[in-house]
Amino acid sequence: MAAKLREMRVKICGITNLADAEAAIAAGADALGFILYAPSKRFIPIERAIEIVEELPPFVQTVAVTVNAMKEFTNLGWRKQLKTFGIAQLHGQESPVHVKAVSKYLPVIKVFPANQTAEVTPASYAVSAFLLDTPSKDHGGTGQVFDWNLALEFKKRIAEPLILSGGLNPENVAKAIELVHPYAVDVSSGVESAPGKKDHAKLRDFIQICKTL
Repeated sequence: MAAKLREMRVKICGITNLADAEAAIAAGADALGFILYAPSKRFIPIERAIEIVEELPPFVQTVAVTVNAMKEFTNLGWRKQLKTFGIAQLHGQESPVHVKAVSKYLPVIKVFPANQTAEVTPASYAVSAFLLDTPSKDHGGTGQVFDWNLALEFKKRIAEPLILSGGLNPENVAKAIELVHPYAVDVSSGVESAPGKKDHAKLRDFIQICKTL
């Protein structure tokens, strides 16, 4: 059997409270996502997110998830707050110019709906990684998977790491990883008991599956 190169990286998104953050870290999560987009069911005010981040141990990657947040990124006070996080995840229709501007302050993960990848010119985006998600007017959190072959096709066109999201859960994540071989997987609704509240047993199961493949 070929030697395993590395463990799969796991991002737990939609963190809204310290207990869930600590449970995710204890289970082996590599990154935590905080959704700063007010219409989201998993929205957390940036001040509360920062309070949680400041309670976390070192070496835990934290991700500020925003949607078309141009005004926020040009606001000096908000920009200073964003530097509390390690990465910016841009989940809207941000242009390459917008992405480049944000990348001056934080590394960027740019998100695309999986059905729009054919229209994307990856080389025009200054990013650390791309993330593909299930198409949704709510910008994620659907609990629905997309055709993973779209991820395979997009992966051929990029030099940057690919993060796979969209409807992942303990029942399907192994199949997704085996097919796509992404850099990392991202989960929110698939490990929840309710929007914004994690099911710690599902969380542990999901991460254990990812780490033992």
